[in-house]
Amino acid sequence: MLDILRRIVQEVSSATDLSDALNVVVARIREAMHTEVCSVYLFDADSKRYVLMATEGLNPEAVGRVSLSSSQGLVGLVGSREEPINVDNAPAHPKFHFLSETGEDPFLSFLGVPIIHHKRLMGVMVVQQRDSRQFDESEEAFLVTMSAQLAGVIAHAEATGNILEMSGHTKERRSTRFNGAPGAPGVGIGTVYVLSPPADLSGVVDREAESADEEIQRFDAALQASRDEVRALAAKLSGELRPEEMALFDVYLSMLDDNALGAEVRTRIRETNNWAQGALRQVVMQYVGHFQLMEDVYLRERATDIMDLGTRILAHLQGSDAHAQERDFPADCILVSEELTPAMLGEVPASKLRGLVSVKGSSNSHVAILARAMGVPTVMGVVDVPYTQLHGLEVIVDGYRGQIYSSPTDELREQYQAIYDEEQALQQDLQILRDLPAETRDGYRIPLWVNTGLITDAVRSLDRGAEGVGLYRTEVPFMMKDRFPSENEQQKIYRQQLETFAPAPVTMRTLDIGGDKSLTYFPINEANPFLGWRGIRVTLDHPEIFLVQIRAMIKASEGLNNLRVMLPMISSVNEVDEALHLIYRAHAEVLEEGFDVEMPQVGVMIEVPAAVYQIRDLGQRVDFLSVGSNDLTQYLLAVDRNNPRVADLYQAFHPAVLNALKQIADGAHAIGKPVSVCGELAGNPMGAVLLMAMGYDMLSMNATNLPKVKSVIRGVNMAWAKDLMQQVLTLESAPVISATMQLALEKAGFGRIIGPAR
Repeated sequence: MLDILRRIVQEVSSATDLSDALNVVVARIREAMHTEVCSVYLFDADSKRYVLMATEGLNPEAVGRVSLSSSQGLVGLVGSREEPINVDNAPAHPKFHFLSETGEDPFLSFLGVPIIHHKRLMGVMVVQQRDSRQFDESEEAFLVTMSAQLAGVIAHAEATGNILEMSGHTKERRSTRFNGAPGAPGVGIGTVYVLSPPADLSGVVDREAESADEEIQRFDAALQASRDEVRALAAKLSGELRPEEMALFDVYLSMLDDNALGAEVRTRIRETNNWAQGALRQVVMQYVGHFQLMEDVYLRERATDIMDLGTRILAHLQGSDAHAQERDFPADCILVSEELTPAMLGEVPASKLRGLVSVKGSSNSHVAILARAMGVPTVMGVVDVPYTQLHGLEVIVDGYRGQIYSSPTDELREQYQAIYDEEQALQQDLQILRDLPAETRDGYRIPLWVNTGLITDAVRSLDRGAEGVGLYRTEVPFMMKDRFPSENEQQKIYRQQLETFAPAPVTMRTLDIGGDKSLTYFPINEANPFLGWRGIRVTLDHPEIFLVQIRAMIKASEGLNNLRVMLPMISSVNEVDEALHLIYRAHAEVLEEGFDVEMPQVGVMIEVPAAVYQIRDLGQRVDFLSVGSNDLTQYLLAVDRNNPRVADLYQAFHPAVLNALKQIADGAHAIGKPVSVCGELAGNPMGAVLLMAMGYDMLSMNATNLPKVKSVIRGVNMAWAKDLMQQVLTLESAPVISATMQLALEKAGFGRIIGPAR
C-alpha cells in the first residue's frame, strides 16, 4: 500500500488543476482498493452542502450537480462526526439517503472518511461496493492517509480560486488562510509578486573545460558582477537601514570574497578541469548539503544565503542577469518567495513594499531581522502555501499572528484595513507619551525597558521613551561575523550600547546560542537542540569564550557603570556558582589592567521550569531575576514556538504559564530580590497589565510595543488590575483568559490599543 500511496501522491502533485487531481484520486483509489466506486464530495461552507465533485463508478453526469445538506445521508454523518464511517449495509443505516441521480442503489458496503485541513472540514471521500462487507483496518487507514494528502491539494485550490473555476461558480473567491511564524509585526494588504531565483544550480551538468584558465576568467568576471550586484542592492536599502543592519550585506560580500567561495571554485576548476558552472554547482551544493543536514534553524538558513549567492553567480555565468532587468513590481507589492533573502529586499522599491512572505525560514533569519528594522509586516515558514500560484492575487499579511489570507473577502479586507488605519493613527497619538512615566491612575509606577540586539533597536527605543535595557542580545553581533569577535571588537559594540542609554541601566545577556540560534563558524548539531547544548551550558564549557565576553563588557562600562550581566538558561545553582566565579575573575583581571570599573550587578534568567522551583536558592546568589517568558512558555507547554504547525498550542495566557509567573514573582519578593519579565508577554498590553498586578518590578519589551503598553498602564488603576488578575487566575482555558482580558480592556477604553485578539 505504501508504494501505491507514493505513486498516487506523485501523480496528484503533477496534476494541472484540482479537477485533474480529484479524477486521479478517485480512479487510483478505486483501483488500489479493488472497489467499484470511489467518490469525493467537497463541502461548500456558504451553502452548507456536500457537492459531488469527482467519481469513478457512479453516474459521471451527476458530478457538480448532485449535493447533500450538511446533515444528510452517510456523507453528512462522516462530516459531522469528523471520523470514518464503515458499514456493510448502507441502505439499512438510519442515516442513509438515496440519490437516484448517482445510480448508487446496488451498492451495500460504504466507507467514508472526512477530508480535513488545519481543523477545517473540506469534504468527504467515499468508497462503495456491491457486496456486503466491512472494509478492513488497512483499507480504512489507507483512505484516511489519502484524504490527509488531498486536504492540502484542496486548500491550495481554494487559495487560487481553482475550486470556483472547476465548479463554474461566479461568486467571489473564498478567502483562504495559511499559517506561518511571525517575522515582523504589522498588517500588509497588497498584490503578490512571486520572486524566483535567476538560475537553477541543481540543473547544471558537469562538462570538461577546454581551458581551465578561461573558465577561471569567466568565473572571476561573474563573481565580480555578483559583488557589484549585492553592493547595488545594499545601496538601495541604505536609506532604510542603519549601519549595524547593513552589516548583513557585508556577510554576503565576505562569502563572495576571492579568498572564500571564489578560491574554492577556482581550485575545483583546476583540480577537476570542470567548467565554471559545474565547479560552482559542486562547491555550493557541498556547502548547502552540509548546512541542510543540521537541525539548528539558524544554521539551515545559512544554506539559503549560500544558494542565493550561487544562483546569482550562475546567472552572470549564463548571461541571464535577471537581477539587472527592471521588474514591474505592483504599487502595493507583497513579495513572496520560497526562500526570501536579504538581497531580494533590495530589488523592490521601499515605497512599493507592503509585506513579505517566505515559504521557508523562521523569525531568526536575516531577512526577518531586516524586515523588523524596516517595519515591513512579514510571515515566515508558510509551509503549505501554493506560492507559485499566488502571483498577481491579492493577499493580506498578518505579521502579528504569522498568517496570510489569499483572495480576501470584502469583509475581511475591511477588517484588516481598519486595523492598518488604526495602527497608523495610533502611532501618531502615542508620540505624546514619550517622556511621560508608566504610572497608573492611582500612582503605581513601573519602569518600562526594552529588548535590543542591533544599534537601530537602541535608537528606536530612546525615541519611544525607554528607561533602560532589560535584555541586550549579545549573540546578534556574533551572528553578523564569520568568526568569534575579538575582545576589543566586543568592547566597542558594548560601549556603543552602554553609552546610548547611559546613565540608564543596560542588561547584557551573555552569549545565548543553541536552540534556534547558532553561529555558522561554531556549529551545534543536535537531534533536539532546545533541550541540548545551549545558553550558559555552552559558555561554561568554553570559559575562554565566556571570559573574553565578560571582560569586554566590564571594560566597556568604564566611566558609565550602567552594566548589568544576565545569565541565560540557568537550571541549577551550580551553574550560577561557576559563572559567578568566572565573572569575579574577569573583573579582577580588568582591574589589574588599570581599568577603573565597578563590579556589575549579575542576574539570572528564569526560563527553564526547573528554575521556577529554585527561586530562593538562585535569588540568594544574584542581584536580580528576569523571566524569559518566551522560552518558559515553550518549555512548560512542550511547544516549539517557531513551528507553524503547532503555533496554536503556544499560548502565553495558558493557566500553567500564568500560575508559574505568579509563583516566580511571589518567590522573588519573599527574598527581597527585584524580578522582571523580558519576553513577548511583557510587550502585550494585556500581558503587561497582568504582570504588573502580579508584582513584577519592571517590564522589558520590543521598542515597537512600548508606547501601547505605557498608554494602557497610564489608563488603569492598580486595584482594578489586581482584581482582574485574581479573576483570570481562576480560569482554566487560555482562550477564555485571553477573551476575558480582551473584553476587560475594551470596556476600559483600550480596544484600539490592544487591537485584534491574538
